[in-house]
Amino acid sequence: MIVDSAVYRDGLRCETDGSVAQALAVTAQPGDQFAWIGLFEPTHDELTEVAAEYGLHPLAVEDAVHAHQRSKVERYGDSWFVVLKTARYVDQREVVELGELMIFVGDRFVVTVRHGAAAELTAVRSDLEMTEGRLRQGPFAVLHGILDHVVDGYATVTDAVDLDIDQIQAEVFSGDRSNHAERIFRLKREVMEFRQAVIPLADALEDMHGTPGFSPVPGDLHDYFRDVIDHTRRVSERIITQDALLSDALDANVSAVFMRQNEDMRKISAWVAIISVPTMIAGVYGMNFEHMPELRSQWAYPIVLAVMVSACYLLYRNFKRRGWL
Repeated sequence: MIVDSAVYRDGLRCETDGSVAQALAVTAQPGDQFAWIGLFEPTHDELTEVAAEYGLHPLAVEDAVHAHQRSKVERYGDSWFVVLKTARYVDQREVVELGELMIFVGDRFVVTVRHGAAAELTAVRSDLEMTEGRLRQGPFAVLHGILDHVVDGYATVTDAVDLDIDQIQAEVFSGDRSNHAERIFRLKREVMEFRQAVIPLADALEDMHGTPGFSPVPGDLHDYFRDVIDHTRRVSERIITQDALLSDALDANVSAVFMRQNEDMRKISAWVAIISVPTMIAGVYGMNFEHMPELRSQWAYPIVLAVMVSACYLLYRNFKRRGWL
């Protein structure tokens, strides 16, 4: 559905009835104005109507309807098609929720297509409208505002993931006997999906940004786009580091579990060895033979008990010294 349809002239929003047709009619008039049409999970017919008004390429329209695209930037004639993955972190479930945002940018229009709850743009539109002079820079100012908002969201996600990784590392090396493999693997999978969403974006934006004079980005916005690209690369590096830290934590957790299992086996083996001594002696005296050592001696019973206790004590001291108990 169409969430918002607006026309901007000289950086200010014009009064319209909110229809795509009127937005097209106003932007077709002489002057420095452009339209920004916002859609949320549109049907094929809804997007086709907008595409017909603004001459959007059918291949890009197909991608925008079905979503599930990688981050990319493509050029179709005089317009550009940008695909972004939006992200937010749900700390209670340790899940990175990804949305999808498609942006069509032309000389006199911006069409945004959102998929998923993480792709909200209301705050971006409000910020651009309230900041004096921003929208005078045209459609690419809108594209920059959206990119800046999305990349800031990436940084927020990486900050939250860093906190959970710190917590996991503390738990793995805390000495408790819990197995954290499931939690680590689940978070590592989320980070890997996040990585696949973010890393391709920097290269795609670099291709569009190009060099002054050979880029669709207006000269006064080049530095702003360069800043967004740099932020995207920094986030990418942090995600790669997080993935490596989780791999190390998973290895450390496996080693800790293995060491605890070995420790348990040593303790069990030591106690079995200790218990086997009195068991063997008692077994000998329980065979009911007529000629048994010290069978008729007055001190036979306490002597045998003393031998059992002494043997068990010596074994215990030996295992304790070796760290088995």
